[in-house]
Amino acid sequence: MKNKRVLIGIIAVVLIIILIIAGIIIINMPKEKPEEVLNSYFSDINDKKYEEMYNSLDSSSKENISQEDFVKRNQNIYEGIDSSNIKINVKEVINEEGKKKVTYDEEMVTVAGNINFSNEAYLVKEDKEYKIEWSSKLIFPELENDYKVRVETLSGKRGSILDRNGNELAYDGVISQVGIVPGKLGDDKDTNISKISELTGVSVETINNYLSASYVKDDTFVPIKKISKDNTELKEQLLQIPGILINDAEGRVYTLGEEAGHLIGYVQTINDEELEKYADKGYSSTSLIGKSGLEMAYEDRLRGIDGASIYIQNADGDTVTELAKQEQKDGEDIQLTIDSDIQTKLYGQLKNDKGLFVVMKPGTGELLALVSTPTFNSNDFTLGMTNEQWDSLNNDENKPLYNRFVQSYCPGSTFKAITGAIGLTTGKISADEDFGYTGTSWQKDSSWGDYRVTTLTGYSGAKNLLNGLLHSDNIYFAQAALKIGTSTFTESLDKIGFNQEIDFPLSLTKSQYANEEGINSEGKLADSGFGQGNILVNPIHMASIYSSFYNNGNMIKPYIEYEENKEPEILIENAFSTEAANTIKDDLIQVVENPEGTANDMKVNGITIAGKTGTAELKADKEDSESGTLGWFDCFTTNQGDNDILVIGMVENVQDNTDGGSHYLIKMIRTLFE
Repeated sequence: MKNKRVLIGIIAVVLIIILIIAGIIIINMPKEKPEEVLNSYFSDINDKKYEEMYNSLDSSSKENISQEDFVKRNQNIYEGIDSSNIKINVKEVINEEGKKKVTYDEEMVTVAGNINFSNEAYLVKEDKEYKIEWSSKLIFPELENDYKVRVETLSGKRGSILDRNGNELAYDGVISQVGIVPGKLGDDKDTNISKISELTGVSVETINNYLSASYVKDDTFVPIKKISKDNTELKEQLLQIPGILINDAEGRVYTLGEEAGHLIGYVQTINDEELEKYADKGYSSTSLIGKSGLEMAYEDRLRGIDGASIYIQNADGDTVTELAKQEQKDGEDIQLTIDSDIQTKLYGQLKNDKGLFVVMKPGTGELLALVSTPTFNSNDFTLGMTNEQWDSLNNDENKPLYNRFVQSYCPGSTFKAITGAIGLTTGKISADEDFGYTGTSWQKDSSWGDYRVTTLTGYSGAKNLLNGLLHSDNIYFAQAALKIGTSTFTESLDKIGFNQEIDFPLSLTKSQYANEEGINSEGKLADSGFGQGNILVNPIHMASIYSSFYNNGNMIKPYIEYEENKEPEILIENAFSTEAANTIKDDLIQVVENPEGTANDMKVNGITIAGKTGTAELKADKEDSESGTLGWFDCFTTNQGDNDILVIGMVENVQDNTDGGSHYLIKMIRTLFE
């Protein structure tokens, strides 16, 4: 028994000793592993937390470099090469003379492309924490403390955007940089700064912030605002103020400005989100990138890739090693089918309204103009906007940032030509069939309740296709849709591209004939027949549909990039039968030529024009008196050969227009022929 007690006592003592030792070990264990400390250090580089990086250094390293010098060296190097997405992959952690040696692979994105290399770091334990033994070699293995990292750059030029005649619509040109030389502001400095603020739109606070930057001396040129090179009036006013200096600078120039704002778009400096998204494409934090319109759509082809070389230089100025090199590459010039004269003329006609124009060659699909109003001046974005200017543009109730020609809208009576073409192609109606109703109000039967289809004016002629188009008769096309039937009607619309994306550089909203519930009633089908209901059509898609009446039933594919002797592409072959397409074309010619036609005011001597007026009511229900009305006019010439054009025009809020929306547009479109 006594021996057992002794044995138990010995075991207990041993266990206590083991627990004490374990406790001592636990107490003295560092809070983080060496590889975790190193990963955290490199994470701080990505976040530009240089002071926190310095806190990771061991005491010996801190004796060799002050925090100020450490921050300056790391900041100058990492930000000088525009590094981002720095990552390390720890390979091994080994004990070496009382230290931890960590070997790792490192990669980063820089202004000269990706840099990959292997390196090693030593960590020592101080106060129960691992600290990094630092030298410049931790930045790059070949970098000694008295060496420098150099960057040489050569800018790649962004490609130009040209119109069909070779005129520059967007190009890298010369702008004016307005700046202040602080030492020359004079005794009345505050008054002069206020004058500068008033003329440039840059706030006094912002100007003072620029002037108080650490690099600024009395003779420093401090950039304040970029302005157009030809804004001579503003430059003359600014140069009357002491301290103002205006220099030439490189910048993106948009020759049409507002006239093609939505079409061409603009470039601006890349943001952090975009820089991360395109990390593998060689962008830097100072790169310009297309933000809207064709500048964005053709970004990959337009952008110039800056050439850059990153190398290490020793104390004697000799190159030790080249870390990365990227060759300079100019962007591609892109020529459009756009005709600047037509674009400018139609913008000038529509600029005070909310609306759009699409102009296309119906035989080839070449787009000659894409106009959306109101709009913005692309130059304002590249020259720099104040917050006040941006807020004014962004909050404008007329929505100048809203690109109308890429949207879809209720087409109103311009859709009647499509309903007629479907009916003829499917054999559900014939052109000469007389539907036989009378008056300006009609319903199928009493099952429709209070709902009736109404048309604006009565006429004495036969209730057939020609007169239906000539007088824009809602009742005729409501009955036509009912005769066609829902399934045939919707299948025919699917055939001509409804609910489908159109291949085009800009993203176009799909055309549709129904919301989620479909065309689920006779009343809705009847309304759809004359372009109401839930029918929505994109105007570029509408241009293609109307081209089928010019091309024996084939829908031409719209395109905007110019190609010499390009063969026209058919978007949809046999969208309508040849007989149906030609019947609709002949009837639309009568809409213009016949004195009774709704578009007779579009008649131009010597030019044969087929056209269709349209008014679209945007009422949520029959009691709705607040929603606006869209005016439409779609037309194409038929006897001008290679010079034939097709025009889709829309203007919003025409309910109070004495001319009516279609006739208001006709006056504008006629300017193309006068």
